[in-house]
Amino acid sequence: MSGTAPAAASSAANVGSLDLNPPSMELQRRIKEATDTPRENQKDFRLEHLKQLPWPDAAYIREARRRVLDKEGFIIDMDGVIYRGDHLLPGVNEFVAWLTDHGKRFVFLTNSSDKTPDELHRKLSRLGVVSHGSNFYTSAMATAAFLTSQKPQGSAYVIGDPGLHQALYACGYVMNDVNPDYVVVGETRNYSYEKIEHAVHLVLNGAKLIGTNCDKTDPSPAYPGEVIPAAGSLITPIEKASGVNAYFVGKPNPLMMRSALSVLGTKRVETVIIGDRMDTDILGGLEAGIDSVLVLSGVTSLQDTRQWSFLPRFVLRGIFDLVDSSGS
Repeated sequence: MSGTAPAAASSAANVGSLDLNPPSMELQRRIKEATDTPRENQKDFRLEHLKQLPWPDAAYIREARRRVLDKEGFIIDMDGVIYRGDHLLPGVNEFVAWLTDHGKRFVFLTNSSDKTPDELHRKLSRLGVVSHGSNFYTSAMATAAFLTSQKPQGSAYVIGDPGLHQALYACGYVMNDVNPDYVVVGETRNYSYEKIEHAVHLVLNGAKLIGTNCDKTDPSPAYPGEVIPAAGSLITPIEKASGVNAYFVGKPNPLMMRSALSVLGTKRVETVIIGDRMDTDILGGLEAGIDSVLVLSGVTSLQDTRQWSFLPRFVLRGIFDLVDSSGS
C-alpha cells in the first residue's frame, strides 16, 4: 500500500478470534444476532442512526478497514454509497481525499444510465467532492461498448435519458425508430405507453432487447427509505408483452466489472468494490472474483442480508467507517 493509511487502519487492535475469511460463519452469526431483534427504521441513512446499529462492532470495523485500505483499486457505487439524492453521505469527502493523497486508483461505477460522466462529475462537485470526468463509468457506457463489440456502427431505438443517448452516439451508433438492430432501455422519466407499444413492435420484428441494468428500484431522491422504479422495472412490460427476455449489461454482469478493472488497470486481487446492493454490487463482485464491501447506508439493511445465499467480504455501516478513527 502506498503512503500511510489512517491511524486506525495502520494500528488495528488485536481482533483475536475474528474470522474475516470467506465463507465466514462468524459473519453469518454476527448478522443473525444483530438482526434477531427487529429495529425500527432499518433504512435510516443518517449518521446518528447508522452509528447506533448493533453491529458491526469496533474491532470488526478496524480490521475490515485495514484490509480494505490495503487494496490498490476501488470500484465505488454512487447512490446509497456516496450520496442519497442530493445529500452527501458521511465520510465521503475524507475517503476520496485519502484515495487521492495515497495514489489509489478509483472509479465511480454506477448502474444508472441517465446521466453523463460530466453530469455526475458536476453533481459531485456541487456536493463538495473533488473528482475528474475519468473517474466515472456508467451502465450506459458499458452498454454502448457491448453493442459496439456485437455490431459496430449499428442502430438502436432508445428509451432512456441523455446519458444513454450520448454514450451510444460516442460509439458510432445512430438512433432508429423504424428498423433498429436493438431496443435499449435505461432509466428515464420520459416513459409512456406509446414507447412501450412501439418497443414491443420492434422486438417482435427482430430487434434485440437490451437493458442497461436489471435494477428493479433505485433509492428515492425525494423520500428517504423509499424507492423509485429503475431500468429493470421499466423494461419488464416489454419483456412480458413480447415474450423476449432482455440481456442486461450492467451490474451484476461480470462484463461491467471487467470494464471497471480495465479502467483502473488493477488486478482482481488488488481491487475491492464498495456498494449498497446485494443483488448488483455484491453479486457482481462475487461473480467477477473481486472482494466486496456492503455498506448499510443505501438500499440493503443488515436484516435484508439474511435472505441471500451469499455474503459480501465485509459489512460496514457506511463509507465513514473507512475513515472514522474512532471505529464507533
